[in-house]
Amino acid sequence: MVGAVGATLLIIAILSFALPANTLAAALLLDHHRFSVFPYPFTIQNMTYVLCALGLGSLFNRWEAARREEEFLHQQLLPEDSSVVLQIGDLGPLRRKVANLYDGETGFLPYLIDITITQLQASRSVDQAVAILTSSLDLMTHRVDLRYQMVRYIGWLIPTVGFIGTVIGIAVALEFINPGKIDLGAVTGGLAVAFYTTLVALIVSAIVMFFQHLVQKQEEAVLNEAGQYCLKNLINRVYVPREEVGSAA
Repeated sequence: MVGAVGATLLIIAILSFALPANTLAAALLLDHHRFSVFPYPFTIQNMTYVLCALGLGSLFNRWEAARREEEFLHQQLLPEDSSVVLQIGDLGPLRRKVANLYDGETGFLPYLIDITITQLQASRSVDQAVAILTSSLDLMTHRVDLRYQMVRYIGWLIPTVGFIGTVIGIAVALEFINPGKIDLGAVTGGLAVAFYTTLVALIVSAIVMFFQHLVQKQEEAVLNEAGQYCLKNLINRVYVPREEVGSAA
């Protein structure tokens, strides 16, 4: 996130020199013109770009996390041969294999394998193992959704900041309306702030929310694949003798 903000500030600095002040591009993209309400570079447009950088930086972190979670699916943490049948005695080594691969924030698949094997060893019941797997998936889905609360807030904050600029721009433009002598340049400059800030903010917000949906969809898809992997290669392969089921009941 710090890198994203730094890159955004650098781009703003480059555009400040590349786009001459008082031109249409500078007024639209940067609010850099002589009738601007805000002292440059502390404009509404530049503020929305910084907020956008914060949101995209956070999403990049989530994308990296989803990519790391996906790598677990290719590490063959469970036997994937369709002819393999797991006995209760085979579960201990599998659990030790994944015990150190997850923590409170990362490791969807290792965690699901660990907690499901623990339930199988304790209860000797496939039904209870399925129940704990399902409950864990529900809780983890909710946890993933909570990780995007800040990005959703930024997606809401950006257009709000743009609307604030609109209100300020209109209010300042009205201040310059003097029936005796109207300064058209100042009036149109204030109105430009009003409309440009909203336009830029809506576009930037749409970009942030688009990538938020893409990344969240990817992370939730990886979690679902982890659950399916456990069902296919653990739940459906484990064999519990009837006498052990009866004694556990």
